[in-house]
Amino acid sequence: MIEGVKVVPLKKICDERGMIMHMLKSTDEHFEKFGEVYFSTAYPGVVKGWHEHKKQVQFYVVIEGMAKLALYDNRPKSKTYKEMMEICIGEDNYQLVRIPTGVINGYKNIGTKTLILANCATLPHEPDEMLRYEPHGDKVPYKWGRVDR
Repeated sequence: MIEGVKVVPLKKICDERGMIMHMLKSTDEHFEKFGEVYFSTAYPGVVKGWHEHKKQVQFYVVIEGMAKLALYDNRPKSKTYKEMMEICIGEDNYQLVRIPTGVINGYKNIGTKTLILANCATLPHEPDEMLRYEPHGDKVPYKWGRVDR
C-alpha cells in the first residue's frame, strides 16, 4: 500500500426499484474538503493517465464498469517512494480510493462497456495544477497489458 492512499469499501443499497451507491459524506472520517465533483468516461480498453496533482487530493469511485487503477508514488520524502500499487475497482469491487498529491495515477477500462469514474477532488480544477505523463512512456515503470496466469 502506498503511503497516504486509502481504499474504503462502499455500500450499495439495492431493492426492486434500483439502488443507492454511497460515495463520500462530510461526516466520513476520510473526508477532507470539497472542491468539485466530475465524471470521466473511458471506452473498453482505453487508458487514461498518467496524471499527477500538485495541490489537490483525488477521491475516485467507479460507478459503472470496471477499472484497473495504477498508482505510482513520486514523492521523494515518502516511505513508499517509487512503489507501485494496482487495484481493480468498479461494479464488482465498489470502493473509494483516496489518491494523495504527488502520487501519479492512471486507469484502464478493463470491462466490456463504457466506464464511468466519479472524482470528488479537494480543489476545483486548475489547468496548471496537474502534470501529465505519457501513458505508455517511461516516467512510470508500468505496463498496461493484461497479465494471463
